Amino acid sequence: MVSNCYVHIPFCKSKCNYCSFISFPCLDKIPAYMFSLYQEISQNYRNEKLNTLYIGGGTPSLIPVSYIEKLLKKFHFSDNYECTMEVNPDDVNSNLISCYSDFGINRISMGVQSFNDSILSFIARRHSAQIAISSIDIIKNSGIDNISIDLIYGLPSQSLSDFLADINIAVNLPVTHISLYGLKIEDNCYFSLHPPKNLPDDDLQADMYLAACEILKTNGFLQYEISNFAKNNNYSMHNLNYWNNSTYYGYGVAAHGYVDGYRYYNSNSIDEYIENPSVSEYAHFLTDEEKLQEEIFLGLRKTQGVFISKINKKFNINFLDKHFNIIRKYSPEFLVLDGDNLKLTTKGFMVSNIILAEFI
Repeated sequence: MVSNCYVHIPFCKSKCNYCSFISFPCLDKIPAYMFSLYQEISQNYRNEKLNTLYIGGGTPSLIPVSYIEKLLKKFHFSDNYECTMEVNPDDVNSNLISCYSDFGINRISMGVQSFNDSILSFIARRHSAQIAISSIDIIKNSGIDNISIDLIYGLPSQSLSDFLADINIAVNLPVTHISLYGLKIEDNCYFSLHPPKNLPDDDLQADMYLAACEILKTNGFLQYEISNFAKNNNYSMHNLNYWNNSTYYGYGVAAHGYVDGYRYYNSNSIDEYIENPSVSEYAHFLTDEEKLQEEIFLGLRKTQGVFISKINKKFNINFLDKHFNIIRKYSPEFLVLDGDNLKLTTKGFMVSNIILAEFI
């Protein structure tokens, strides 16, 4: 049974300079897109009660609230569900958030990225620091108090003190969750075609990450995954579902899903999706070895790591024997075996891509 769902809303007013996500500025296509989205859900959703629904983008807060209300009515929810809506700071007003709350949305995720106005301008964000701060207060005062924000480190011309100033502002706001992402310049974004100068090097990015982790810990934000920190146990239930390697529906253009042993994703073309939303572009049935690999590299992203006995029972293997050489190579500086748990150290998080690649 599938009890988690991601819905992709691919519209943006403009593209941020670092962004390579699937998004489009063609707002005139919203009605046709939403009609196709409803059609895909009706054809594939099996009426399970959802524990989590995550509406991401793009910029979902651009969509008229009537479409969002109709979207949410397509689903059934468990008693203690989490429903997250991504918003941009410049879209937020009390009426919008009150409508979301009335529709059953109970968690907001906001892309702040920085509280430095000159950096925000350089990366082509449309909001200012003050707009972001005011938007968080509006959300809190409009009936939704589970608020997550994203911050980016390693941005052009960003110093260590710049980023730590962002962190110190964030921990004093009424937010319950903070995600930290190091800048990665992917293909098909503005920065890949126009490489910025004065990018912080790897050592400076590492200093930013480590110092931020310490400040967040001091201020009551518990790190539970490489990039994610929660206050008062307000973890992202939806993202934990990914890292626990559990199933989920994926609806919308470019959306990914994992159902009945198949990983699938939809077309990246908005026109193709609007024309035929019922056909996935790719679907692959995972072998037992692929499932094991995913269990490891997703689980090791969490601070608690993976449970050896659980993996042994689930896959009928001796995990420690199978991966003895990798564990020995990276222990104890980067990997730690703590009873039944194998987990990355803080230093291990810094080089996690290298370590996780060896497991697959």
